[in-house]
Amino acid sequence: MGLVEVGVGLLPGGGGCKEMLLRAVDSAASIRPDARGESVELLEAMKKAFETIATAKVATSAHEAAARLPIELRPHHHEPRARPSDSKTRALELVRAGYEPPVMRTDIPAPGENISPLSNWIHIMRQGDFISDHEKKLGTKIAEVLCGGNITPGTPISEQYVLDLEREAFKSLCGEKKTQERIQFTLKTGKTLRN
Repeated sequence: MGLVEVGVGLLPGGGGCKEMLLRAVDSAASIRPDARGESVELLEAMKKAFETIATAKVATSAHEAAARLPIELRPHHHEPRARPSDSKTRALELVRAGYEPPVMRTDIPAPGENISPLSNWIHIMRQGDFISDHEKKLGTKIAEVLCGGNITPGTPISEQYVLDLEREAFKSLCGEKKTQERIQFTLKTGKTLRN
């Protein structure tokens, strides 16, 4: 399991980047500023989130996925495989019980425009010919979304703001010729095109 969208020239949409950002921010609970006043823990957590997305890392077990991806493990009860009708029944039960979706956060401290550690990683990978020019563009878009765009570091942003950045980056990448070539190649062959 993983966020593998870069294989077809895209970034995780539908909240994938947002959830990785939230996980990075939340994991940097004890924020210890360095000499420049930046949170060492947040920078490390951001690098991990970025690398997970940009390299399409795939978890090899449920426990590894839970540690790296925005998922939650639930105990296995050895129940027979669920059917779509079971899911519908469960959803209706939740509605009758008064379920309300969680309130979206509005207090996420954005890493902001200081994406230099991520930019440095992208630059080094391109210089070493480990990634293509298109993958460099993908990495830059991912970094911009994870960092909250071109804003002052620490500025509080909302989940909706990150979702909007994610959607705009996704749409922008859909218009790229190299992304379209990757999608077509994957649909035809089931493999990833490195262009």
